[in-house]
Amino acid sequence: MSVEADSDAQMMVKVAAGDRQAFAVLFDRYHASVSRFALRFVGDRERAEELTQDIFVKLYRNAKGYRPTAKFKTFLFRVASNHCLNEVRRGEYRVAHATTSETEEDGGGPELVGGEGDRPDQALAGRELERAVGEALKAMSERERAAFTMCRFEGMAYRDIAEALEASEAAVKSLIHRATLAVARKVEELQAGPVPGRSRA
Repeated sequence: MSVEADSDAQMMVKVAAGDRQAFAVLFDRYHASVSRFALRFVGDRERAEELTQDIFVKLYRNAKGYRPTAKFKTFLFRVASNHCLNEVRRGEYRVAHATTSETEEDGGGPELVGGEGDRPDQALAGRELERAVGEALKAMSERERAAFTMCRFEGMAYRDIAEALEASEAAVKSLIHRATLAVARKVEELQAGPVPGRSRA
């Protein structure tokens, strides 16, 4: 996508020229997405917000390195991915600390819950399915989670995810494939129900 067709890219070009108002516009547009992305890595809402602030500070400081031949969102998630991956590699925060409800409350959980007209049993099944997806996300490697999140929740194309993760498109496809299989296994476990012969509480 060219800079002419990407209004966010145009804004980023202005940021590179020192336009703070343009930066504020981009912050407002993408704060929620970046915050949800960070939360999936550190599992702590307060720490995720700190990381989000750090990511936007880095974005501003690296604005002059932006080239309008790249989509703004790709550039942003490259900064976000690098920062979050470095954070979890430090070992202080792990995604296992997160609960599915935290991402749901922030609007970033799997979009599987039905509308208000659903029956109570359908709503319960939706919540159980979300928990299964959440458990699968927590069990993924950091790069699998990053690729799957950008694909499933941000709607990014493989080539853009590859650029964000500084990997080949084939590698990204492999990461997303493994992550998708992990989610499918969790969903199958849910659908299979209790193991035969095991007493129910």
